[in-house]
Amino acid sequence: MVSNARTGSAQVLLVGLSFRSAPVMMLEQVSVANADMQKLQLALTESDALSESLVLSTCNRMEFYTVANAFHDGLDHVVETISRFSSVPAEELEPHLYVHYSDAAAEHMLNVASGLDSMVMGEQQIIGQLRGAYQNAKETGTVGRTLHDLTQRALRTGKRVHSETAIDSAGASMVSFAVDKALDYLAPGGVDDLMGKRALVIGAGAMASLASTHLGKLGVEHITVANRTLSRAENLVGHAREAGVNASAVPFSAIADVLASVDIVVSATGAVECVVTGEAVREAMEPARRGGDERIRPLVLVDLSMPRDIEQAAGAHEGVTLLNIEELTTMAGESAADEDSARFVVAQELEEFLEQQRAQSVIPTVKALRQKAADVMAEELMLLEKHTEGMSQEHRAEVQKSVRRIVDKLLHTPTVQAKRLSAGGQQVSYADALAALFQLPTGSVVNESNAKTIREVSNEVKAISATRNHTGEV
Repeated sequence: MVSNARTGSAQVLLVGLSFRSAPVMMLEQVSVANADMQKLQLALTESDALSESLVLSTCNRMEFYTVANAFHDGLDHVVETISRFSSVPAEELEPHLYVHYSDAAAEHMLNVASGLDSMVMGEQQIIGQLRGAYQNAKETGTVGRTLHDLTQRALRTGKRVHSETAIDSAGASMVSFAVDKALDYLAPGGVDDLMGKRALVIGAGAMASLASTHLGKLGVEHITVANRTLSRAENLVGHAREAGVNASAVPFSAIADVLASVDIVVSATGAVECVVTGEAVREAMEPARRGGDERIRPLVLVDLSMPRDIEQAAGAHEGVTLLNIEELTTMAGESAADEDSARFVVAQELEEFLEQQRAQSVIPTVKALRQKAADVMAEELMLLEKHTEGMSQEHRAEVQKSVRRIVDKLLHTPTVQAKRLSAGGQQVSYADALAALFQLPTGSVVNESNAKTIREVSNEVKAISATRNHTGEV
Protein backbone atom coordinates (compact mmCIF):
# COMPACT_ATOMS: atom_id res chain seq x y z
CA MET A 1 0.00 0.00 0.00
CA VAL A 2 1.29 3.47 -0.90
CA SER A 3 1.45 5.97 1.89
CA ASN A 4 0.10 9.41 1.10
CA ALA A 5 2.19 10.86 3.87
CA ARG A 6 5.61 10.83 2.31
CA THR A 7 8.10 12.40 4.61
CA GLY A 8 10.17 15.49 4.69
CA SER A 9 8.67 16.85 1.49
CA ALA A 10 5.70 18.97 0.51
CA GLN A 11 2.87 17.35 -1.40
CA VAL A 12 0.83 18.29 -4.46
CA LEU A 13 -2.51 19.82 -3.54
CA LEU A 14 -5.11 20.15 -6.30
CA VAL A 15 -8.26 22.21 -6.00
CA GLY A 16 -10.51 22.31 -9.04
CA LEU A 17 -13.92 22.54 -10.58
CA SER A 18 -15.05 21.23 -13.94
CA PHE A 19 -18.11 20.33 -15.97
CA ARG A 20 -18.46 17.29 -13.70
CA SER A 21 -18.73 19.32 -10.49
CA ALA A 22 -20.06 22.74 -11.41
CA PRO A 23 -22.76 24.28 -13.63
CA VAL A 24 -21.75 26.30 -16.67
CA MET A 25 -22.50 29.61 -14.98
CA MET A 26 -20.13 28.82 -12.11
CA LEU A 27 -17.36 27.82 -14.53
CA GLU A 28 -17.89 31.05 -16.41
CA GLN A 29 -17.57 33.08 -13.22
CA VAL A 30 -14.37 31.37 -12.11
CA SER A 31 -12.66 31.57 -15.52
CA VAL A 32 -9.65 33.87 -15.49
CA ALA A 33 -8.50 35.94 -18.46
CA ASN A 34 -5.04 35.10 -19.82
CA ALA A 35 -3.86 38.59 -18.86
CA ASP A 36 -4.56 37.83 -15.18
CA MET A 37 -3.12 34.31 -15.11
CA GLN A 38 0.35 35.27 -13.90
CA LYS A 39 -1.12 37.43 -11.12
CA LEU A 40 -3.27 34.49 -10.03
CA GLN A 41 -0.38 32.04 -9.91
CA LEU A 42 1.78 34.47 -7.97
CA ALA A 43 -1.09 35.11 -5.56
CA LEU A 44 -1.33 31.37 -4.86
CA THR A 45 2.29 31.26 -3.69
CA GLU A 46 1.96 34.31 -1.43
CA SER A 47 1.12 31.98 1.44
CA ASP A 48 3.91 30.26 3.37
CA ALA A 49 1.83 27.08 3.09
CA LEU A 50 2.30 26.90 -0.70
CA SER A 51 5.60 26.87 -2.58
CA GLU A 52 4.56 26.17 -6.19
CA SER A 53 1.52 26.79 -8.38
CA LEU A 54 0.20 26.00 -11.85
CA VAL A 55 -3.29 26.83 -13.11
CA LEU A 56 -4.91 24.78 -15.87
CA SER A 57 -7.73 26.78 -17.45
CA THR A 58 -9.85 25.36 -20.29
CA CYS A 59 -13.38 25.89 -21.55
CA ASN A 60 -14.73 23.30 -19.13
CA ARG A 61 -12.33 23.16 -16.18
CA MET A 62 -10.32 25.33 -13.82
CA GLU A 63 -7.70 23.41 -11.84
CA PHE A 64 -5.26 24.89 -9.35
CA TYR A 65 -2.20 22.66 -8.84
CA THR A 66 -0.03 23.69 -5.91
CA VAL A 67 2.68 22.25 -3.68
CA ALA A 68 1.59 22.47 -0.05
CA ASN A 69 3.79 22.46 3.02
CA ALA A 70 0.66 22.42 5.20
CA PHE A 71 -2.55 20.86 3.89
CA HIS A 72 -5.26 22.81 5.68
CA ASP A 73 -3.57 26.21 5.48
CA GLY A 74 -2.78 25.58 1.82
CA LEU A 75 -6.35 24.56 1.02
CA ASP A 76 -7.78 27.61 2.76
CA HIS A 77 -5.44 29.90 0.83
CA VAL A 78 -6.29 28.35 -2.54
CA VAL A 79 -10.03 28.71 -1.95
CA GLU A 80 -9.61 32.29 -0.71
CA THR A 81 -7.56 33.15 -3.79
CA ILE A 82 -10.12 31.65 -6.18
CA SER A 83 -12.84 33.58 -4.41
CA ARG A 84 -10.90 36.85 -4.58
CA PHE A 85 -10.11 36.59 -8.29
CA SER A 86 -13.59 35.41 -9.31
CA SER A 87 -15.58 37.57 -6.85
CA VAL A 88 -17.55 34.43 -5.93
CA PRO A 89 -17.96 33.97 -2.14
CA ALA A 90 -16.10 30.95 -0.76
CA GLU A 91 -19.31 29.43 0.62
CA GLU A 92 -20.78 29.42 -2.91
CA LEU A 93 -17.62 27.93 -4.41
CA GLU A 94 -17.01 25.11 -1.96
CA PRO A 95 -19.93 22.82 -2.95
CA HIS A 96 -18.55 22.69 -6.49
CA LEU A 97 -14.87 22.18 -5.70
CA TYR A 98 -13.02 18.88 -5.67
CA VAL A 99 -9.76 18.39 -3.79
CA HIS A 100 -7.02 15.82 -4.45
CA TYR A 101 -3.84 15.51 -2.40
CA SER A 102 -0.51 13.79 -2.88
CA ASP A 103 -0.75 10.61 -5.00
CA ALA A 104 -4.40 11.26 -5.88
CA ALA A 105 -3.50 14.70 -7.26
CA ALA A 106 -0.78 13.17 -9.43
CA GLU A 107 -3.16 10.52 -10.73
CA HIS A 108 -5.75 13.15 -11.59
CA MET A 109 -3.30 15.18 -13.70
CA LEU A 110 -2.28 12.04 -15.61
CA ASN A 111 -5.93 11.23 -16.30
CA VAL A 112 -6.58 14.78 -17.45
CA ALA A 113 -3.59 14.79 -19.81
CA SER A 114 -4.76 11.48 -21.27
CA GLY A 115 -8.22 12.80 -22.10
CA LEU A 116 -9.82 10.39 -19.62
CA ASP A 117 -11.41 13.18 -17.62
CA SER A 118 -12.55 15.20 -20.64
CA MET A 119 -16.09 15.87 -21.71
CA VAL A 120 -15.16 14.27 -25.02
CA MET A 121 -13.35 11.07 -24.08
CA GLY A 122 -9.83 10.92 -25.48
CA GLU A 123 -9.65 14.47 -26.86
CA GLN A 124 -6.08 15.55 -27.53
CA GLN A 125 -6.43 19.32 -27.17
CA ILE A 126 -5.92 19.04 -23.41
CA ILE A 127 -2.25 18.06 -23.92
CA GLY A 128 -1.51 21.37 -25.59
CA GLN A 129 -3.50 23.22 -22.94
CA LEU A 130 -1.54 21.56 -20.13
CA ARG A 131 1.74 22.30 -21.88
CA GLY A 132 0.68 25.94 -22.24
CA ALA A 133 -0.27 26.12 -18.55
CA TYR A 134 3.14 24.72 -17.60
CA GLN A 135 4.98 27.21 -19.81
CA ASN A 136 2.97 30.09 -18.35
CA ALA A 137 3.70 29.02 -14.77
CA LYS A 138 7.37 28.42 -15.59
CA GLU A 139 7.69 31.93 -17.05
CA THR A 140 5.94 33.31 -13.97
CA GLY A 141 8.43 31.46 -11.77
CA THR A 142 5.89 29.45 -9.78
CA VAL A 143 6.90 25.98 -10.98
CA GLY A 144 9.53 24.13 -8.98
CA ARG A 145 10.91 20.59 -9.03
CA THR A 146 7.68 18.90 -7.90
CA LEU A 147 5.27 20.40 -10.43
CA HIS A 148 7.91 20.21 -13.15
CA ASP A 149 8.33 16.47 -12.63
CA LEU A 150 4.57 15.88 -12.39
CA THR A 151 3.68 17.92 -15.48
CA GLN A 152 6.37 16.31 -17.61
CA ARG A 153 5.16 12.88 -16.50
CA ALA A 154 1.56 13.84 -17.34
CA LEU A 155 2.52 15.08 -20.82
CA ARG A 156 4.48 11.88 -21.41
CA THR A 157 1.48 9.83 -20.28
CA GLY A 158 -0.90 11.72 -22.56
CA LYS A 159 1.36 11.12 -25.57
CA ARG A 160 1.62 7.41 -24.76
CA VAL A 161 -2.13 7.03 -24.39
CA HIS A 162 -2.79 8.62 -27.77
CA SER A 163 -0.03 6.71 -29.57
CA GLU A 164 -0.51 3.29 -27.98
CA THR A 165 -4.31 3.08 -27.67
CA ALA A 166 -7.34 3.83 -29.82
CA ILE A 167 -8.81 6.26 -27.29
CA ASP A 168 -8.76 8.96 -30.00
CA SER A 169 -11.64 7.18 -31.73
CA ALA A 170 -13.83 8.18 -28.81
CA GLY A 171 -12.75 11.80 -29.25
CA ALA A 172 -15.11 12.33 -32.13
CA SER A 173 -18.02 10.67 -30.35
CA MET A 174 -19.47 13.83 -28.79
CA VAL A 175 -19.16 15.82 -32.03
CA SER A 176 -20.66 13.10 -34.20
CA PHE A 177 -23.37 12.41 -31.64
CA ALA A 178 -24.27 16.12 -31.48
CA VAL A 179 -24.48 16.49 -35.25
CA ASP A 180 -26.44 13.26 -35.62
CA LYS A 181 -28.82 14.44 -32.91
CA ALA A 182 -29.29 17.71 -34.79
CA LEU A 183 -30.59 15.77 -37.80
CA ASP A 184 -33.68 14.85 -35.77
CA TYR A 185 -34.72 18.50 -35.66
CA LEU A 186 -34.01 19.62 -39.23
CA ALA A 187 -37.20 18.19 -40.77
CA PRO A 188 -40.41 16.50 -39.63
CA GLY A 189 -39.53 12.90 -38.91
CA GLY A 190 -35.84 13.73 -39.07
CA VAL A 191 -33.35 13.23 -41.89
CA ASP A 192 -30.48 10.82 -42.45
CA ASP A 193 -28.02 13.23 -44.05
CA LEU A 194 -27.37 16.89 -44.75
CA MET A 195 -27.70 16.82 -48.53
CA GLY A 196 -28.66 20.31 -49.66
CA LYS A 197 -28.14 21.81 -46.20
CA ARG A 198 -25.73 24.59 -45.25
CA ALA A 199 -23.70 24.72 -42.05
CA LEU A 200 -21.80 27.27 -39.98
CA VAL A 201 -18.86 26.05 -37.89
CA ILE A 202 -17.61 28.55 -35.32
CA GLY A 203 -14.05 27.98 -34.13
CA ALA A 204 -10.97 26.43 -35.69
CA GLY A 205 -9.65 24.08 -33.01
CA ALA A 206 -9.82 20.31 -32.67
CA MET A 207 -13.56 20.16 -31.95
CA ALA A 208 -14.39 22.49 -34.85
CA SER A 209 -12.22 20.42 -37.16
CA LEU A 210 -14.01 17.22 -36.11
CA ALA A 211 -17.36 18.91 -36.66
CA SER A 212 -16.34 20.08 -40.14
CA THR A 213 -15.20 16.57 -41.06
CA HIS A 214 -18.42 14.95 -39.84
CA LEU A 215 -20.62 17.52 -41.58
CA GLY A 216 -18.75 16.82 -44.80
CA LYS A 217 -19.34 13.08 -44.45
CA LEU A 218 -23.06 13.74 -44.06
CA GLY A 219 -23.12 15.51 -47.43
CA VAL A 220 -23.55 19.12 -46.35
CA GLU A 221 -23.78 21.44 -49.36
CA HIS A 222 -21.60 24.22 -47.93
CA ILE A 223 -19.68 24.93 -44.73
CA THR A 224 -18.87 28.43 -43.53
CA VAL A 225 -16.08 28.55 -40.95
CA ALA A 226 -15.96 31.58 -38.64
CA ASN A 227 -13.05 32.30 -36.35
CA ARG A 228 -11.60 35.26 -34.51
CA THR A 229 -8.35 34.74 -36.42
CA LEU A 230 -9.37 34.54 -40.06
CA SER A 231 -6.19 32.75 -41.14
CA ARG A 232 -7.02 29.81 -38.87
CA ALA A 233 -10.51 29.61 -40.34
CA GLU A 234 -9.01 29.65 -43.83
CA ASN A 235 -6.69 26.81 -42.85
CA LEU A 236 -9.66 24.68 -41.76
CA VAL A 237 -11.49 25.59 -44.96
CA GLY A 238 -8.49 24.40 -46.96
CA HIS A 239 -8.69 20.96 -45.32
CA ALA A 240 -12.44 20.80 -46.00
CA ARG A 241 -11.94 21.62 -49.66
CA GLU A 242 -9.25 18.94 -49.94
CA ALA A 243 -11.88 16.50 -48.71
CA GLY A 244 -14.26 17.65 -51.47
CA VAL A 245 -16.46 19.91 -49.32
CA ASN A 246 -17.46 23.35 -50.54
CA ALA A 247 -16.37 25.78 -47.80
CA SER A 248 -15.51 29.40 -47.10
CA ALA A 249 -14.09 31.41 -44.21
CA VAL A 250 -15.42 34.53 -42.48
CA PRO A 251 -14.44 36.55 -39.39
CA PHE A 252 -16.55 36.63 -36.20
CA SER A 253 -18.06 39.91 -37.29
CA ALA A 254 -19.90 38.13 -40.15
CA ILE A 255 -21.60 35.50 -37.98
CA ALA A 256 -24.91 37.40 -37.68
CA ASP A 257 -25.13 37.70 -41.48
CA VAL A 258 -24.40 34.01 -42.08
CA LEU A 259 -27.00 32.73 -39.60
CA ALA A 260 -29.93 33.48 -41.90
CA SER A 261 -28.59 31.24 -44.67
CA VAL A 262 -27.62 28.11 -42.73
CA ASP A 263 -29.53 25.13 -41.34
CA ILE A 264 -27.13 24.02 -38.63
CA VAL A 265 -24.57 25.83 -36.48
CA VAL A 266 -21.84 24.02 -34.55
CA SER A 267 -19.86 26.25 -32.20
CA ALA A 268 -16.69 25.13 -30.39
CA THR A 269 -14.48 28.02 -29.33
CA GLY A 270 -12.51 28.99 -26.26
CA ALA A 271 -14.20 32.38 -26.06
CA VAL A 272 -15.06 33.73 -22.61
CA GLU A 273 -18.19 35.53 -23.86
CA CYS A 274 -21.01 34.33 -26.14
CA VAL A 275 -20.32 34.62 -29.85
CA VAL A 276 -23.93 33.99 -30.94
CA THR A 277 -26.53 36.18 -29.26
CA GLY A 278 -30.23 35.63 -28.89
CA GLU A 279 -30.90 38.87 -30.77
CA ALA A 280 -28.76 37.78 -33.74
CA VAL A 281 -30.71 34.51 -33.97
CA ARG A 282 -34.05 36.35 -33.71
CA GLU A 283 -33.13 38.56 -36.64
CA ALA A 284 -31.84 35.59 -38.65
CA MET A 285 -35.16 33.77 -38.20
CA GLU A 286 -37.26 36.56 -39.69
CA PRO A 287 -39.21 35.05 -42.64
CA ALA A 288 -37.85 37.61 -45.08
CA ARG A 289 -34.28 36.56 -44.24
CA ARG A 290 -35.00 32.81 -44.18
CA GLY A 291 -36.20 32.76 -47.78
CA GLY A 292 -39.74 34.10 -47.35
CA ASP A 293 -41.33 30.65 -46.94
CA GLU A 294 -44.62 30.35 -45.09
CA ARG A 295 -43.09 27.70 -42.87
CA ILE A 296 -39.99 28.87 -41.05
CA ARG A 297 -36.98 26.76 -42.06
CA PRO A 298 -35.60 25.07 -38.92
CA LEU A 299 -32.27 26.13 -37.46
CA VAL A 300 -30.37 23.84 -35.10
CA LEU A 301 -27.70 25.36 -32.87
CA VAL A 302 -25.12 22.99 -31.37
CA ASP A 303 -22.99 24.52 -28.60
CA LEU A 304 -19.99 22.35 -27.70
CA SER A 305 -18.25 24.94 -25.54
CA MET A 306 -17.86 25.84 -21.90
CA PRO A 307 -18.35 28.67 -21.16
CA ARG A 308 -21.27 28.85 -23.56
CA ASP A 309 -20.75 30.17 -27.08
CA ILE A 310 -24.47 30.58 -27.72
CA GLU A 311 -26.83 32.51 -25.47
CA GLN A 312 -29.57 30.40 -23.92
CA ALA A 313 -32.12 32.91 -25.22
CA ALA A 314 -31.20 31.92 -28.79
CA GLY A 315 -33.13 28.68 -28.40
CA ALA A 316 -36.36 30.43 -27.41
CA HIS A 317 -37.29 31.54 -30.93
CA GLU A 318 -39.74 29.68 -33.16
CA GLY A 319 -38.06 27.15 -35.41
CA VAL A 320 -34.82 27.15 -33.40
CA THR A 321 -33.43 24.21 -31.43
CA LEU A 322 -30.48 24.74 -29.13
CA LEU A 323 -28.44 21.72 -28.01
CA ASN A 324 -25.82 22.67 -25.43
CA ILE A 325 -23.06 20.57 -23.94
CA GLU A 326 -24.95 19.75 -20.74
CA GLU A 327 -27.90 18.27 -22.64
CA LEU A 328 -25.67 16.43 -25.08
CA THR A 329 -23.58 14.90 -22.30
CA THR A 330 -26.73 13.56 -20.67
CA MET A 331 -27.98 12.14 -23.98
CA ALA A 332 -24.72 10.62 -25.10
CA GLY A 333 -23.69 8.63 -22.04
CA GLU A 334 -20.20 7.25 -21.60
CA SER A 335 -18.11 5.63 -24.33
CA ALA A 336 -15.72 2.93 -23.14
CA ALA A 337 -13.84 2.60 -26.46
CA ASP A 338 -10.35 1.46 -25.53
CA GLU A 339 -10.68 3.19 -22.17
CA ASP A 340 -9.28 0.19 -20.28
CA SER A 341 -6.08 0.25 -22.33
CA ALA A 342 -5.65 3.95 -21.70
CA ARG A 343 -6.14 3.53 -17.96
CA PHE A 344 -3.55 0.74 -17.93
CA VAL A 345 -0.99 3.14 -19.43
CA VAL A 346 -1.91 5.76 -16.82
CA ALA A 347 -1.49 3.20 -14.01
CA GLN A 348 1.97 2.25 -15.31
CA GLU A 349 3.14 5.83 -15.55
CA LEU A 350 1.67 6.74 -12.18
CA GLU A 351 3.46 3.91 -10.39
CA GLU A 352 6.79 4.84 -12.01
CA PHE A 353 6.29 8.47 -11.03
CA LEU A 354 5.40 7.63 -7.43
CA GLU A 355 8.40 5.32 -7.08
CA GLN A 356 10.64 8.10 -8.38
CA GLN A 357 9.13 10.60 -5.94
CA ARG A 358 9.40 8.23 -2.98
CA ALA A 359 13.06 7.57 -3.74
CA GLN A 360 13.76 11.30 -4.06
CA SER A 361 11.98 12.05 -0.79
CA VAL A 362 14.61 10.03 1.12
CA ILE A 363 17.60 11.88 -0.36
CA PRO A 364 17.51 14.93 1.99
CA THR A 365 17.32 12.65 5.02
CA VAL A 366 20.19 10.47 3.76
CA LYS A 367 22.29 13.57 3.16
CA ALA A 368 21.50 14.80 6.67
CA LEU A 369 22.44 11.41 8.09
CA ARG A 370 25.78 11.38 6.33
CA GLN A 371 26.44 14.99 7.34
CA LYS A 372 25.74 14.17 10.98
CA ALA A 373 28.06 11.18 10.76
CA ALA A 374 30.75 13.39 9.23
CA ASP A 375 30.36 15.95 12.02
CA VAL A 376 30.57 13.28 14.74
CA MET A 377 33.61 11.74 13.06
CA ALA A 378 35.34 15.13 12.83
CA GLU A 379 34.73 15.77 16.53
CA GLU A 380 36.08 12.38 17.53
CA LEU A 381 39.17 12.75 15.36
CA MET A 382 39.89 16.12 16.98
CA LEU A 383 39.64 14.50 20.42
CA LEU A 384 41.88 11.70 19.24
CA GLU A 385 44.45 14.21 18.07
CA LYS A 386 44.48 15.89 21.50
CA HIS A 387 45.06 12.61 23.31
CA THR A 388 47.68 11.20 20.91
CA GLU A 389 50.13 14.06 20.51
CA GLY A 390 53.00 11.66 19.95
CA MET A 391 51.34 9.86 17.00
CA SER A 392 53.07 10.34 13.67
CA GLN A 393 51.23 12.04 10.81
CA GLU A 394 51.45 8.83 8.81
CA HIS A 395 49.76 6.79 11.54
CA ARG A 396 47.19 9.55 12.16
CA ALA A 397 46.23 9.51 8.45
CA GLU A 398 45.79 5.74 8.60
CA VAL A 399 43.53 6.05 11.64
CA GLN A 400 41.42 8.70 9.89
CA LYS A 401 41.05 6.47 6.83
CA SER A 402 40.00 3.55 9.01
CA VAL A 403 37.41 5.66 10.87
CA ARG A 404 35.96 6.93 7.59
CA ARG A 405 35.76 3.39 6.22
CA ILE A 406 33.96 2.19 9.35
CA VAL A 407 31.44 5.05 9.15
CA ASP A 408 30.84 4.49 5.44
CA LYS A 409 30.31 0.77 5.95
CA LEU A 410 27.93 1.35 8.86
CA LEU A 411 25.86 3.84 6.87
CA HIS A 412 25.88 2.02 3.54
CA THR A 413 23.28 -0.65 4.26
CA PRO A 414 20.69 1.54 6.06
CA THR A 415 20.87 4.27 3.41
CA VAL A 416 20.55 1.84 0.52
CA GLN A 417 17.70 0.04 2.28
CA ALA A 418 15.92 3.32 3.05
CA LYS A 419 15.99 4.29 -0.64
CA ARG A 420 14.93 0.83 -1.78
CA LEU A 421 12.12 0.42 0.73
CA SER A 422 10.79 3.95 0.16
CA ALA A 423 10.69 3.35 -3.59
CA GLY A 424 8.82 0.12 -2.94
CA GLY A 425 5.89 2.01 -1.45
CA GLN A 426 5.57 0.36 1.96
CA GLN A 427 3.27 2.05 4.45
CA VAL A 428 6.12 3.00 6.86
CA SER A 429 7.84 6.27 6.01
CA TYR A 430 11.50 5.25 6.05
CA ALA A 431 12.80 8.78 5.69
CA ASP A 432 10.96 9.84 8.86
CA ALA A 433 12.05 6.63 10.58
CA LEU A 434 15.68 7.53 9.92
CA ALA A 435 15.10 11.12 11.00
CA ALA A 436 13.42 10.01 14.23
CA LEU A 437 15.95 7.29 15.07
CA PHE A 438 19.00 9.48 14.49
CA GLN A 439 17.40 12.79 15.59
CA LEU A 440 18.10 14.41 12.24
CA PRO A 441 16.97 17.98 11.44
CA THR A 442 15.08 16.90 8.29
CA GLY A 443 11.81 15.00 8.17
CA SER A 444 8.51 16.57 9.08
CA VAL A 445 5.20 15.23 10.25
CA VAL A 446 2.72 16.16 7.54
CA ASN A 447 -0.44 14.70 9.01
CA GLU A 448 -1.92 12.72 11.88
CA SER A 449 -1.34 9.28 10.39
CA ASN A 450 2.32 10.06 9.69
CA ALA A 451 2.88 11.29 13.25
CA LYS A 452 1.45 8.06 14.55
CA THR A 453 3.82 6.03 12.41
CA ILE A 454 6.84 7.87 13.78
CA ARG A 455 5.65 7.53 17.37
CA GLU A 456 5.12 3.81 16.90
CA VAL A 457 8.62 3.40 15.45
CA SER A 458 10.12 5.39 18.34
CA ASN A 459 8.23 3.30 20.91
CA GLU A 460 9.38 0.09 19.27
CA VAL A 461 13.00 1.28 19.38
CA LYS A 462 12.64 2.16 23.07
CA ALA A 463 11.12 -1.24 23.80
CA ILE A 464 13.95 -3.02 21.98
CA SER A 465 16.56 -0.97 23.84
CA ALA A 466 14.97 -1.77 27.20
CA THR A 467 14.93 -5.48 26.38
CA ARG A 468 18.56 -5.45 25.35
CA ASN A 469 19.60 -3.63 28.52
CA HIS A 470 17.70 -6.15 30.60
CA THR A 471 19.18 -9.22 28.88
CA GLY A 472 22.65 -7.80 28.49
CA GLU A 473 22.58 -7.96 24.68
CA VAL A 474 24.71 -5.43 22.88
